[in-house]
Amino acid sequence: MKNSKEIILTIAALVVGLGLGYLLFGRNSNSSAPLDSEEHHHHDSTEGETWTCSMHPQIRQNEPGICPICEMDLIPADVSSSNDPLVLEMTSEAVKLAQIETTILGKSGSASKELRLSGKLQADERLIANQVAHIPGRIEQLFVTFTGEQVKKGQQLASVYSPDLVAAQRELLEALKLKDVNPDLLVASRKKLEYWKIPTETIQQIETSGVIQETFVLKAEVSGTVKNRHVAVGDHVKSGSILFDIVSLQKLWAEFDAYEEDLAHIRTGDQVSFSTPALPGQTFSTRINFIDPMINGQTRTATVRGEVANSRRFLKPEMFIQGQLAARSTGTTQLLIPKTAVLWTGPRSVVYVKVPDTTIPSFAYREVQLGDRVGDSYQVKQGLEAGEEVVTYGSFTIDAAAQLNNQKSMMNHLVGVKGAKAPAIPDYAATTSSTFKTALGELALAYLPIKDALVETNAEATAEATKPFLQQLQQMDRSLLEGEPRLHWEKQWSSMLAHTKRMGEAEDVELQRKQFDAVSDLLINAIKSFGIEDEVLYIQHCPMAFDNTGAEWLSTEEGILNPYFGDKMLRCGFVQETLDKNYQLAEEE
Repeated sequence: MKNSKEIILTIAALVVGLGLGYLLFGRNSNSSAPLDSEEHHHHDSTEGETWTCSMHPQIRQNEPGICPICEMDLIPADVSSSNDPLVLEMTSEAVKLAQIETTILGKSGSASKELRLSGKLQADERLIANQVAHIPGRIEQLFVTFTGEQVKKGQQLASVYSPDLVAAQRELLEALKLKDVNPDLLVASRKKLEYWKIPTETIQQIETSGVIQETFVLKAEVSGTVKNRHVAVGDHVKSGSILFDIVSLQKLWAEFDAYEEDLAHIRTGDQVSFSTPALPGQTFSTRINFIDPMINGQTRTATVRGEVANSRRFLKPEMFIQGQLAARSTGTTQLLIPKTAVLWTGPRSVVYVKVPDTTIPSFAYREVQLGDRVGDSYQVKQGLEAGEEVVTYGSFTIDAAAQLNNQKSMMNHLVGVKGAKAPAIPDYAATTSSTFKTALGELALAYLPIKDALVETNAEATAEATKPFLQQLQQMDRSLLEGEPRLHWEKQWSSMLAHTKRMGEAEDVELQRKQFDAVSDLLINAIKSFGIEDEVLYIQHCPMAFDNTGAEWLSTEEGILNPYFGDKMLRCGFVQETLDKNYQLAEEE
């Protein structure tokens, strides 16, 4: 009884409150109605919509707000997300924030390639001479005692005591006494001394005076710098023994190391200007007169050489030098791209090209082939045309955003391009072993749970289903294939692996569906190419997927359960082909 009274009193209080509210605010109904209508309209327009950040696409929420990373206003996901994995769309505010700058490419005239070469100065090997002893004996005295000493031609180097030479002088004096009886003996005695390079004046002096000389002085035959000293006082030397290495430094060799890819731009006669840290502010020049025909197997360089005059001896062997060579111009028109526009990733070079005639700033991923460096630019061999607008500053920011948005980027280059014309599918079924075909069928069975999870539009279940598929994919034995079939499978395998990993990492089901589309295409093509054994699979097609571009998937049942729409259009699609052990690849494929 008491409880019923309390309920009655509560209802009465609510009625009174509503009545007071109507009396106080009911007269303002004309002004409040539009507001309620506007709020209701706003609620309807945002219901079911995903909001994201143009700079950080990983941020996604069901209502508008600001990005927790950069505090930019969130925008509808469908405004900043492109269906083309090669094109990233950004808002104008994001472009300004990233300070993106672009340049329109135009063909330039004939461009010269400037090569930077490093190397060292070396002595000219043609100007190195060995000073030898022409007579055997013992070194009695050295007049040149250390390396680096300067000598001139005719300068005394050492005195030698030679018993053989003493005996030869005695023979000369005896032959001189018998010259009337045996003149040939006198001629032979003189020749013996001449072979030892005893001067004719010295021989005549011995004949005139009749005095035997016990020591003889060795003189320098060339001018230069002593590079090495091989004897000391008291050493016994033979005829032909090396006493000193003497090198002339009037001319030096400037030797540069040129990488093998630069050799095509270097010719004999090319001028090189160079400098050395030992002489700051001074520049020297030479012309290439020799290119080594051999490549150094360790440094992958070849020596290119020029001569340089050194009459003032400022330059010295073993000095480090830095050279610049202006390679000969090809004389053809070159398409050049600023080096700031290029993102390097191993053998690939990536640039971003602004898509023309778009309401939203859009930038397309492009892999290009570059040639030689020309100043601050590179020659473009393939991938770009004159008139295209490339990003010169901010490319890395665009690439990072594309990677986070699960689109093709420098680090995510294995993402496939939907709708692109693919090469013909090769037919290796006849030569593929049944073991590999069976493994490929098991891989298809591991693929089906992913499809079922997407039919349920369950992102968490989809990510979980990728794990056994990845395990099965990694267990595929590529050694069962050889030659071109193996290369073809490895390419399919690596792309399938990359897309599956992306699918497992994605938290948004729509992103998962994009990766699933790529995996499906790769798996279908692999089965068509290599064949299967026991399974019967149906290729099913939805023409409305991804804005009517269409998409396929595999199923073991003919009934349609669409993984790209789920409950929204569960039965949309049809059976396109049937894959079994008797499947034959059509010629047009």
